[in-house]
Amino acid sequence: MAQQTKVSMVKEKIKEWIIDGKVLPGDKIYSENELVKMFEVSRHTVRQAVGDLVHEGWLYREQGAGTFCSNRSNQAQPQSVNSTGKNIGVITTYISDYIFPSIIKGIESYLTSHGYSLTFACTDNDPEKEKQCLETMINSNIDGLIVEPTRSSSYNPNLHYYLEMEQNNTPFLMINQYYPQLNPPYIILDDEKGGFIATDHLIKLGHKKIIGLFKSDDLQGLNRMEGFIRAFRENNIPFFPEMFITFTTKERDFLSKLKEVLKDATNRPTAIVCYNDEIAVQVLNVLREYDIKVPNDLSIIGYDNSYLSIATETKLTSVNHPKMDMGIEAAKWIVAEVEKRDNKDNTSRQKVYEPELKVRNSTSSLDKIEDSKVII
Repeated sequence: MAQQTKVSMVKEKIKEWIIDGKVLPGDKIYSENELVKMFEVSRHTVRQAVGDLVHEGWLYREQGAGTFCSNRSNQAQPQSVNSTGKNIGVITTYISDYIFPSIIKGIESYLTSHGYSLTFACTDNDPEKEKQCLETMINSNIDGLIVEPTRSSSYNPNLHYYLEMEQNNTPFLMINQYYPQLNPPYIILDDEKGGFIATDHLIKLGHKKIIGLFKSDDLQGLNRMEGFIRAFRENNIPFFPEMFITFTTKERDFLSKLKEVLKDATNRPTAIVCYNDEIAVQVLNVLREYDIKVPNDLSIIGYDNSYLSIATETKLTSVNHPKMDMGIEAAKWIVAEVEKRDNKDNTSRQKVYEPELKVRNSTSSLDKIEDSKVII
């Protein structure tokens, strides 16, 4: 049986459970291990099938809890909800994985409890797809829009759509990042400070040769890099060549660059700050290839405090992201704007969360690393 056929088989069976009412909205589905045994397929097949169903809105994930059946009645098509006059659009860069399900769950929990319907869309961090999403939302006469911008570090060709919504008094709110040219209302995490506290933590542990892996085509990555550099400056730690490796949505060759850095065993970094937990897990796999132990040989920090931070044997020190709370706050803001459009002072235009570092066992003092080398 071909791989895609196996994926389709798993997907269709789970959808059948949902349609037949064997799995109800809010019910937790079988674990990955149980599905592997049940369908006698590989773990990769199960992950792809479940990921597709999350992306398509049949399922949703909650950090540390598992995968659950979605309430598909809340995902009606725009034509069916326009008559209520209470329809909110939600556009994210991704839906199916990482922290986005928790953000969306927060948005959904508040909006549905206040009688609003939701229309979901994702851009895959592609400006052309963002254009299509925006056109669909505007043509559907949504009452408000919550959006995570696409590639926010560079000029966005879709700004006129947001200006059109503003002209038509359709409120929109940006989350996680924003387009500076618009000076829009937004809810974000202070990523510059997040990058700073992650790096400062390592410096306080005695590390000086620290490298950073940062995404360069969104503001989050650039701000985290800015905080990374500030930590070096404020602690009077000297800069050095190749102290950070950058990558973009399309060009993700950072692992090969990292391998080049790690090849020189005599001049390796003693710590790494990663753009997010997803990148950190990939780095952990590379470190295993070189038999570099964390934290005995090298310390590593992730970002977002996602479910991935505790998914591996090495529990990641990570900067916390207020995922669920951010979703709820975004929903509160957009409802206030929709229902009180004439009241310009009903809510603040910006909310910035203070980052906190969740310390786990992926970081250790440089003294301990040096001591372990002496013992060996």
